[in-house]
Amino acid sequence: MMSYPQIDPEAPLQFVINEASGRRDVDTKREIIEAALRAGGRRGDLLFCSPTALPGVAQQAASKAIANRTAVVAVGGDGTLNTVAQAAHAAGCAMGVVPQGTFNYFARTHGIPADPNEAVRLLLRSALAPVQVASINDRVFLVNASLGLYPDLLEDREAYKARFGRSRWVAFMAACATLLRAQRRLRLHIEMGDAVRDVQTLTLFVGNNRLQLQQLGAEPEDTLAGTPGRGSMAALMLLPIGTMSMIGLMLHGAMGRLGEAAGVEGFEFQHMVVRPTLAPGRKEVVVAFDGEVARMRAPIDIRVLDKPLYLLQPIGAAGTPNAPEAAD
Repeated sequence: MMSYPQIDPEAPLQFVINEASGRRDVDTKREIIEAALRAGGRRGDLLFCSPTALPGVAQQAASKAIANRTAVVAVGGDGTLNTVAQAAHAAGCAMGVVPQGTFNYFARTHGIPADPNEAVRLLLRSALAPVQVASINDRVFLVNASLGLYPDLLEDREAYKARFGRSRWVAFMAACATLLRAQRRLRLHIEMGDAVRDVQTLTLFVGNNRLQLQQLGAEPEDTLAGTPGRGSMAALMLLPIGTMSMIGLMLHGAMGRLGEAAGVEGFEFQHMVVRPTLAPGRKEVVVAFDGEVARMRAPIDIRVLDKPLYLLQPIGAAGTPNAPEAAD
């Protein structure tokens, strides 16, 4: 039987807050969280930190959460959630979320509202639920991981956000710019159990979040037990195509019908080993996970983890004890 972390309602929640996330300043974030805590009769330690200090602060907060039978709460965008989830998963403590990103796929999947005041209010009357997480080499990820073109897209998106601000349209503009100049091909040797194949692709995208795949219109056919985010993951490969086909692909993506576009292949899996062909002397490949970009040593091992993340979900959200039967 699964053993859940214990939560003492008298112990202060550990809020790990990325100072750089979202549109609100530090004082506004503090006021929102403290007001919601007062209204709910709960206590919390507010740990503000810079992006560079985030991993260390998250690890300390997770250790304190275990020692005091409380939860660590991530306040920020996808990258912040990923860093805190890494610490919470390793420590085995409960985790809460106050989203401040652009898309917030993880939060939306689990019934957590984008409004921070409402997110904290619901956090105080949430129930623990085990949530599937995955790993790419030694890094946990919640929503997606990728190599090839997609890390380039993320870097372009950050440059566009710095110039034009945060919005879904800015993200879309950046994606278009990246796709139209896509040239580099990946040569990959892929192993999934006894199945082995060699492919050329512009990107390998792995999704652990069914909502994101649904909005892209790229859910693969169910070939394994469970669905992406609940027992399996989805992989999408973009095969090398010409400029006109790329424009068609972008239109399909904008309409949420990416799976219908020429040159897109999707499949389900639970464990995959990827061996990219690298230039002589190179041993690392650029990867992305939950909006962060890093270099990892090949081969790249991507798998659904047996150990879940214990998430504080609003009562009645999918996966909580009082939830209605989730529709598949």
